[in-house]
Parts: sequence; C-alpha cells; structure tokens
Amino acid sequence: MSEQSPNAPQGHRYSLEVGGRTLSIETGKYAKQVSGSVWVRYGDTVVMATAQASDKPIEADFLPLTVEFEERHYAVGKIPGSFMRREGRPGEKAILSARLTDRPIRPLFPKGFRHEVQVILTVLSADQENTPDILGPIAASAALTLSDIPWNGPIASVRVGLQDGRLVLNPVAAEESDLDLVVAGSKDAIIMVEAGAREIPEEQLVQALEFAHRAMQPIIELQEQMRAELGKPKFEVAAPEKLGDEETEAFRRLALERGLSNVLLTAAKGERSAALEAFRETIVAEVLASTDSALDEVEAQRRRRIYQQAFDEVVKRELRRLILEENRRADGRTNTQVRPIWIEADVLPRAHGSAVFARGETQVLGVVTLGTGRDAQLVDDLGLDTEDPFLVHYNFPPYSTGEVKRLRGVSRREVGHGNLAKRALRAVLPSQEEFPYTIRVVGDVLESNGSSSMATTCAGCLALMDAGVPIKKPVAGVAMGLVSEGDRHVVLTDILGLEDALGDMDFKVTGTKDGVTALQMDIKISGLSSETLRQALMQAREARLFILDKMTEVLPEPRRELKPQVPRILTLKVPVEKIGAIIGPGGKNVRALEELGVEVDIEQDGTVRLFSANAQAAEEARSRILGQTQEARIGEIYEGTVSRITNFGAFVTLFPGTDGLLHISQIAPGRVERVEDVLKLGDKIRVKVNKIDEKGRVDLVRPELEGQIPPRKPPVKR
Repeated sequence: MSEQSPNAPQGHRYSLEVGGRTLSIETGKYAKQVSGSVWVRYGDTVVMATAQASDKPIEADFLPLTVEFEERHYAVGKIPGSFMRREGRPGEKAILSARLTDRPIRPLFPKGFRHEVQVILTVLSADQENTPDILGPIAASAALTLSDIPWNGPIASVRVGLQDGRLVLNPVAAEESDLDLVVAGSKDAIIMVEAGAREIPEEQLVQALEFAHRAMQPIIELQEQMRAELGKPKFEVAAPEKLGDEETEAFRRLALERGLSNVLLTAAKGERSAALEAFRETIVAEVLASTDSALDEVEAQRRRRIYQQAFDEVVKRELRRLILEENRRADGRTNTQVRPIWIEADVLPRAHGSAVFARGETQVLGVVTLGTGRDAQLVDDLGLDTEDPFLVHYNFPPYSTGEVKRLRGVSRREVGHGNLAKRALRAVLPSQEEFPYTIRVVGDVLESNGSSSMATTCAGCLALMDAGVPIKKPVAGVAMGLVSEGDRHVVLTDILGLEDALGDMDFKVTGTKDGVTALQMDIKISGLSSETLRQALMQAREARLFILDKMTEVLPEPRRELKPQVPRILTLKVPVEKIGAIIGPGGKNVRALEELGVEVDIEQDGTVRLFSANAQAAEEARSRILGQTQEARIGEIYEGTVSRITNFGAFVTLFPGTDGLLHISQIAPGRVERVEDVLKLGDKIRVKVNKIDEKGRVDLVRPELEGQIPPRKPPVKR
C-alpha cells in the first residue's frame, strides 16, 4: 500500500476481475491538467494514458492523431544501457505497442475531425507477467472517454492464448502457447486483430475471436460507468464544408455521365491514377465554370476544394457499387481471384538466399543472410533480456509507388509490416539445435499496389528455401477486403491499394497448407459477424493454397545444400567447467582461434559453435578446443601419436594438449635397449591409460601387450 500525505487528492478508482487478476482504472489524481488522464493497473503492470486535443483544427485532409508509447526503464528497475543513460527513441516493441493502440482508436474519431490529438502511453511499472501492450488500448480508450475530445468509444483489448487445446484469457507472458492473439473491439464489433500462431485451423481462430470479444465486454461496461459518473462534456466540432445532398447527387450523376465507371475499371494502377486525376480536374473545372463567374479567387479555391472532396466520395461510392451490384473490380478480376503471380529464385549471385515474388503490380525482393550467434538481435525493452536469432526487415522505398519522398529512416508502418511477416515465418523455422544460424530476412518492396506485407511473406519464404534453411513447410499470405452496404456484403480476395483505401476491411492472413501462422485485421465499419469472419478466413485459405502451389512449382522444398558463399558452422558440446579453458586468460585462446579466421560462440550450457568460411580452419579450431577440454580417463584406449622420444620412454599425444608417458619397459616384450629401435616420431600407436598421478601425469601401457609385460614398479623412495 502506498503512503500519502493527508491532503493528497483521492481520485476515483474502478476495478474488475479479468482472467483471474484485478484490472483497475484510476483517474482524477495524476496529470490533472490534461484533458483525459488515467492509470491502468493489471497485476503489477501500470500504464498511464493522457489524451489532449488542440484548441483549433488545422488545415489537413487527414486526422492528425499521434500515439506515443513510452517505456521507462525504471518500470523494471533498470538503468538504460545507452551512452547517455536515459531513454532514447522508441524500440521496436514500443513502436508495435503504439500501433496496437493507434489502429483501434483512429476509426472512432468523427469524420472530418481535424484537431491535433496526442495520446501518450507511459509504462510506469512492468511485472514481466502482464504485458503492457494490451493495456494501451484500454488506457487510451478510458482517457479519451473521460476527456472533452469527441470520440465514439469506449473500446477494450484482450490477449488470447491456446494452451493444450484450451483458450486462455490474458496468459502470463512466459507461458508457452500455440496462439498469441490480441483483439481490440467496441461493444458491437471487433475493430483490430493481431496474431501469431502455430498453424491454427481457421475454425479455431473464429472461436478465439468470439471468445475475445465476449471477454472484453465487462471492461467496456466499466468505462461506460466511468463516463456516466465522471466524463467531461465533448467540445463542439464544426462540420466540414461539403455539398448538400441534392448538389452531391447532381455532381455524381454528371461524373457517371462523363464515364467515371470506365475510368475506375482501368486495370493498371498508374494508368488508372493518372486517368482519375485528369477526370477529376476536368469535371471539377466544368462544374465551376457553370457557377457564378463573379467568384473571387479565394471563394473559387474554396469551392474547388469542396468539389474535389465530393469527387473522392463519389469515386468511393461508385467503386463500391460496381463491386456490390455488378460484381466488377477495378482490374477485371472476380471477387475470389488472385492476381497473376510470377516468381524467380536465386536472383542475387552473392546473397545466401534470394527470390522475387510478384503478384499483379506488387513485387518484393526477398533476401536471406545467415550469421552467427553474435549477429542475434539484443532485445532491449522492458521484458526479460533476450537475444533473437531471427530478424525480418521490411523496406518500403518511395519508388515502389512511383513517388519522390525523402528517406527518413524506418517508419512505424515498416516496423509493423516487418513484424507481421516475421510472425508468419517464425512458426516454420527449424530449432537452433537443427540449424544454429542467426537468420536475417529482408523484404525490399520494388513495386506496390496493395498487400506488400503479404508479398514480403511469400518472398521471404522463398528466399529461406533458396538459402537452404530447412523450414518445416512453405508459408504464403494474402490480404482480404470487404465491401458492405446494409445487409449486402462482398469479401474480396487479394485486394488492390484502391480497394484497401475505399473498402471496409484490411484482413491479412498467412499460413501453411495446414493452418494459419499470422493474422492482422483492421475494420472500418461498426459490425462484423462471425459468419463474415469465417467466410473471409476460408476464402483466404483457398487463395493461400493457390499461392503455395505457385511457389512450390519454382521451389518444391528447401535446397539440400547451403550456397558455397555461406560460412559453415561446427557445433560441439563441452563441460561447463571447461568454458574458462576455452576462453583462456584474458580471452587469449579465443583470440588465437579467431586468428585462424574462425568466429567462436560459446553459450552458458557448454554449447560451442564455430563459424568460418574455411572448413579446414574450423576443423583446426575444433581440434584445439577438444584438446583444451578433453580429459584422459583411466582404462580408456586412445589412438595416439609419438611426439617425443627419451632414453626412458616415449611421450604419446592422446589428443591436443594431453600427452602420456609410455615407459621403455612397456614398449615391447623383452628388454628394449633403445626406444628408437621400436618407435619413431609420428608413429600412430594404440595406448591405454594405466594411471594418472596427483600432478595429472599420465602413465600409459600398450593394451595388446597386457599380460606379456609385467607392470612397471614405482620407483623406490629413498
């Protein structure tokens, strides 16, 4: 229980049980100058959310919303490891957590809302069991719900696991699970889904989604109670300027008369975009010319802007009508048809694995690089300190859409799409014991017209197979869309960028022939039935099987041999107590191995991996390590090499670093006058360890002569 002074504000605390633990939302005590502020606690994990909007709207054609996810290292009792010893730019986990909150809250702002909104989520405490990412949407929703910012919430989010065939609500972070599903939704509908899975059947996923939506309802009801008791009145938002209904309908009829439908049905993206732009300018100019010519320049520009916005709405309505009423898509496909696919493998001469996957006007170059344990990514977030030997990086350059933009580093979208492809592929990777490489997959988008993250999954899988990575099964992905009006709805397979922008759903599904490995869904409408979800998943499965067939035509299975330019890894196991001997004083022994051109990776359990492009150097390093770690055992027989001859016997090397003495009396039956008469340097002979004295000196005999030579008597002490 925290201690506080008598005059401290009390605040308001609401709580309920979720997944067997207490979830509490507290407000009115901390950060009181912001429009909306809450502390959300689950177990010992605490996330603070603040929500603030600007006083005046800005001139923009988009919602100016930013969601920041701030990780404080004090939340886990750590000091940041950076040079400045303070938190820097958000890491990958923080960016993904911010997206988990941004995606479900963004669609619920009023249409045309142009006030800048900033939602800041700060992790104040993290108990390593209850992950803060799913608290983000709950905290942001509560802060927005209680604030004066217009917003059509509340929402909630939960995580669902699958353990021993049983769905589990908000499983503990460290527990093994066949499913990692995060779902955010409102009272009536699922809004956002993010999942990684181990080949889960589609029907089981539908059950998990229904389970999640039911489980979040008490959290939504709690926020509704808070709003009724503490919520601020929402400020008024000026309705955006737009044409009246009659004027809009007249404008729509004019556009259709001038041939808008034919322009929309232009198959090629570039041609369609150019034709739409030219059509818009022509028809807007025609309408403006028919109005009062006495308009001044300012008023003319204002009217032009209104008509341009009206045109965008007319395009949206007509595209949706063509799909719903005429079963026609912009590129001429049916609703269930996948765009033409072509594939090319082994396209880069020096890469460890490479492939190009093209689907319609979306094209991705996938490249695989194999590295050592030293190349594994250090995960520096608020979780347990770990290393990740699997990296997937997605790049979306401006030329992929025929645009010119400044390159400003990795965007949040690129991080999110890369993570989706990573979850899709991780399920089929071999274990580190089977394939002890660090694997990096890069997806460079060369062309984009929708579903580039799914093309990255396909290209990445093909590149892994080209590199000889023994994946369990091929993985493919496809993006599904939805157009709905009232009771009518159409699920679209392999959506175009235009269908993504103007449709009601972006539903990305990846998997093998046997089940789903990753899922990402964003919904723009207020409700989505389980039957529609089921239809989308099954339609995606048919498309996925079609794509997998195309992929296996080019690469039926992973290549059986690694490329010649791929460095080889030798793995051996040594006693844990011998690790120090391998390293040597001040790392001397490891440096000597690295001088051979061998990288040495030593794990705490005694696993040693040698990584080198030179197989002979790797074998030499292996021999040295065995010599440093192997121990002679009494009674063991070895194939040794005569390394030194003296007048009293021969020294025999059993293995690198360990010699034993074969006394002259034990070399042959009868009396031996000179050792050189029987043995020479370099001779290979079988010897047996007879005894080892307290100083570690090894005494040898010849096993085939036992019984023919009397045992040597120890010298008499005088």
